[in-house]
Amino acid sequence: MELFFSQILDGLSIASVLLLAATGLAIVFGLMGVINLAHGEFMMLGAYVTFVVQNLFKPMGGILFELYFPVALVLSFIVTALVGVLLERTLIRRLYGRPLETLLATWGVSLILIQLVRSVSTAMLLGILLAIALGWIGSRFLKLKFTDKPFLPYISGLYWLLTSLIGIAAANFLSSIRPLASTWFGPRNIDVTAPKWLQGSWGKIGDIGLPGIRIFIILLSAVLLLATLWFLSKSVWGLRMRAVTQNRQMSNCLGIPTDRVDSFTFGLGSGLAGVAGCAITLLGSVGPNLGAAYIVSCFMVIVLGGVGNLTGTVLASLLLGIIQSVIGSGSLLTVFPNLPPAVSGVVEFFATTSMSLVLVFIFIIAFLQFRPNGMFPQKGRSVDA
Repeated sequence: MELFFSQILDGLSIASVLLLAATGLAIVFGLMGVINLAHGEFMMLGAYVTFVVQNLFKPMGGILFELYFPVALVLSFIVTALVGVLLERTLIRRLYGRPLETLLATWGVSLILIQLVRSVSTAMLLGILLAIALGWIGSRFLKLKFTDKPFLPYISGLYWLLTSLIGIAAANFLSSIRPLASTWFGPRNIDVTAPKWLQGSWGKIGDIGLPGIRIFIILLSAVLLLATLWFLSKSVWGLRMRAVTQNRQMSNCLGIPTDRVDSFTFGLGSGLAGVAGCAITLLGSVGPNLGAAYIVSCFMVIVLGGVGNLTGTVLASLLLGIIQSVIGSGSLLTVFPNLPPAVSGVVEFFATTSMSLVLVFIFIIAFLQFRPNGMFPQKGRSVDA
């Protein structure tokens, strides 16, 4: 029974991570209708921000090092939120109403972010910053010079291509300097050391210990979920987001800045993904391919719970997390050794991580035959639009 309870806690912690990531995805997908395949890479960025913060605090030692994780949580949210806002303003905004192009574009962004983390160095970063600075200054000048000219987009595109080539040339030149050429992270997985106050047990239930890391992740997910619910229902920007979800055109007519609401929404969803990535570092090593392991599960949560519904997201996260942990670990065979041979054979067949995902897929496909819009389908004017 102790093993079974331990697997339940593992399932709840996995469900909590899925909930953090899927909540951001539910907000973005529910409001903007954007299928963001780079959402998993935002989780990966949050994990690497945590790794960097840990290394910055490590030389301090003592009690200061013990405080690095709360700082990493805040910075993971801020950094990934800013990246999300940048992505929305530069790319997503140009593709609204074109779901296939948006899906392909965000998939391309995810590949770029993966390769960037694998190979980023000081030389590459300086080359990128140089290209962006030259491109921004030049585009402002071109807009002032050729404001009403029909060929402005073509000139701007050629100019950005030129600045990109300049940035690549600068990065290649700086790579000849050895201190600037070394990669920051590389393709290997990284490990984050949990602070001492998260290690060990946080009490017991009978003879069963409560692992501090698992309990912390569950509490963190619950607190952020409540904060998100309060924000959406009580704050000014939350009410604006809900208004835009219900009727974008009417919200625009009433003076709500829908463009800024879109940016804010994308930033909020991306920030929650970054916090999820920060929490994942407590469960094991992470690497550039972290996002691919979670993005499919996040979309399964959204589909099963109902698009844009936080209650459905919570229940679907709990259900999928517990199924993956309890079934995938094979603990049912240990707790219930006298199962009928047929049932025992089925449980043993699915008692691996990959096969437990197959079982989840089968369950979702069967469930959607009866409720194709999920457990809690979206309601309101946006459904009829």
